[in-house]
Amino acid sequence: MGTKEKLLALFEENKGIYFSGEAIAEKLSISRTAVWKAVKSLRNEGYHIDAVQNKGYSLSKETDILSSQGIRKYLKPICSEIELTVLPTVESTNTLVREKAAAGAPEGYTIIANNQTKGRGRTGRSFFSPSETGIYMSLLLRPPHCSSQQAVKLTTIAALAVCEAIEAISEETAQIKWVNDIFVGGKKVSGILTEASFGLESGLLDYAVLGVGINVYPPKEGFPSGLENIAGAVFQEPKSDGKNQLAAEILNRFMAYYSLHEKQHYVENYRERSLVIGKEIQVLFPDSSKNAVAVGIDENCRLIVKYPDGSVQYLSSGEIGIRLSQ
Repeated sequence: MGTKEKLLALFEENKGIYFSGEAIAEKLSISRTAVWKAVKSLRNEGYHIDAVQNKGYSLSKETDILSSQGIRKYLKPICSEIELTVLPTVESTNTLVREKAAAGAPEGYTIIANNQTKGRGRTGRSFFSPSETGIYMSLLLRPPHCSSQQAVKLTTIAALAVCEAIEAISEETAQIKWVNDIFVGGKKVSGILTEASFGLESGLLDYAVLGVGINVYPPKEGFPSGLENIAGAVFQEPKSDGKNQLAAEILNRFMAYYSLHEKQHYVENYRERSLVIGKEIQVLFPDSSKNAVAVGIDENCRLIVKYPDGSVQYLSSGEIGIRLSQ
């Protein structure tokens, strides 16, 4: 860890507290000049660092910039195996983590970005990933002896974790539009994309990359045409350390469920947050659609739908999509 990173870790753990340049130099075993250079570098990255004569330097409590240091201070022991990297801009966090997975990176390798230039959603759609206002996260998982049917649960666990994280640090109620979209106040604030690699002989999962994109704040310029009536954000106003808190809470909640997902019953919690049960929907096939009513979610998180002719179908993630009827 370099001087700048060490200083940021000190500031993040002590937001609003002043440290003299001499005290910082002593704590970090560096020179006063190195302290000044590190402060300048952090300011250039957007950190609001106050400097007061006879008091020293302090990171403003209002700072809300994603950083590994800022996230780690909120992580619980369940996340001890998380290897976290935070980057300002990437093409796609999922793409980067898949490359690391193919090269042998261990479970828990995680990239979080402040901006994506080629963010991806399901079925090849792009995912709007503007700078400064969102969290774009990908986590490498290597669950043992995991079949394709079991792998579907990774997405549903993530959806539940995102809902719980939003509710834990905001006053909002979050709901799930089966299978992987998170809604707050009737608008989509988060999407989840799980990509997996399976062994040709065993048919079991080699690894999965769990991607989560979340709109923490509305973009300053607003959402682009086509999304303005669909997309929303968790917070409408800046929140002190909101992005770091939310990113950490998602990891905390996910890892707690993931580590016990064969033992702990989570489906009921997922089901309770469903946005679609009891509602009229359209089931989307590759070349057509059918009206139906969503009547439930089974223990494998398949959506149970009933068609006008009385027939019932169990929908599996990745095979069919749905749209809420107007």
